[in-house]
Formats: sequence, structure tokens, C-alpha cells
Amino acid sequence: MAKKGRLTLCSLLFLISTLAHSQDFALKTNVLYWAAATPNLGMEVALSPKFTLDLSGAYNPWTYKDDKKMRFWLAQPEVRYWFCEKFEGHFIGLHAHGAQFFGGFSEKRYDGYLAGGGITYGYDWILSPHWNFEAAIGAGYARLWYKESPRIPCVKCLENKTANYFGLTKLSLAFIYIF
Repeated sequence: MAKKGRLTLCSLLFLISTLAHSQDFALKTNVLYWAAATPNLGMEVALSPKFTLDLSGAYNPWTYKDDKKMRFWLAQPEVRYWFCEKFEGHFIGLHAHGAQFFGGFSEKRYDGYLAGGGITYGYDWILSPHWNFEAAIGAGYARLWYKESPRIPCVKCLENKTANYFGLTKLSLAFIYIF
């Protein structure tokens, strides 16, 4: 088992070092999520000279004053097509998203999941040989499955609900480090 684990680790390190050497791998963080006190991290890998795969995620574990909270995790993979070349200029993308959430800021609590997808438009500015800045906006669909209850827990009061959302599904101002 240990030998298999070492082989997997060595293979992963080889893949990362190969990608890092050819500047086909980037780490990123969305400043807008940090403004909302939500830690987040993403990575983007070149698939070809004009296509990349972006894998981004966020996690919010906080509880605020008066037991107000919105705990969640979010994953948002995206395939991007770059009009010029990867990590530079205009791009469009197709993204999917999935999340699990719990909390509320009013008299109601929400506990559930969402899944969906959409399209993205963005632009990437080169700041230096390794640093970029990116702005992106996306619109699409999300299906929500959740339980709604009063803020004070009441097992008999739980209601199973669903909702369909069409609108803004991505908004990002991100700093990017390209290896």
C-alpha cells in the first residue's frame, strides 16, 4: 500500500512539474469571495493552446452574531475557450456548479443543495510574467433542493422545497499566479 501511495505521489508531482515548467498551470483566488469572508481557491490547467479547464471552489464555515449563519461549500468547474491564447485576453466558458448550504439571516433556516450550469464571458490582463488579473461574469441555471424551517429548530416544521433559479451564476475578480 505504501509503495502504491508513493508511486501515485511521484506521478502527481511529475505531472505538476511538467505543467509548471510549460506555464500551463495557474492558481487563483476570487477577491469578491474574500470580501464576503469566504475562503476560496481555484486552479486552471491548459488543455490545448486555446482551451483550459478551471476548477474553483469556496467554503464558508462562519457563524455570525445572534446565531446567523450561511455555511456552504461550492464547486464550479469550467471549460474555457480563449480567443487569443490561453491566460490572455477574452474568453468564453461553460461552467457547472454544485453546492451544499445551511443557514439563514432571518427567521427562517435553509438546509439543502444546488446544481446547475451556465455560460461565462471574461477577460484576463497580464500584470507580469507570472501574475494576471481576471474579470468574469456568468449567467445560467441552478436547481435548489432544500428544507425550510423556523430559525428555532423544529423537526415537525421542516418543509421540503425546490426552486429553479435563472440569472447570475458567476461573478469573479481574481488574482492569478501562473507557474
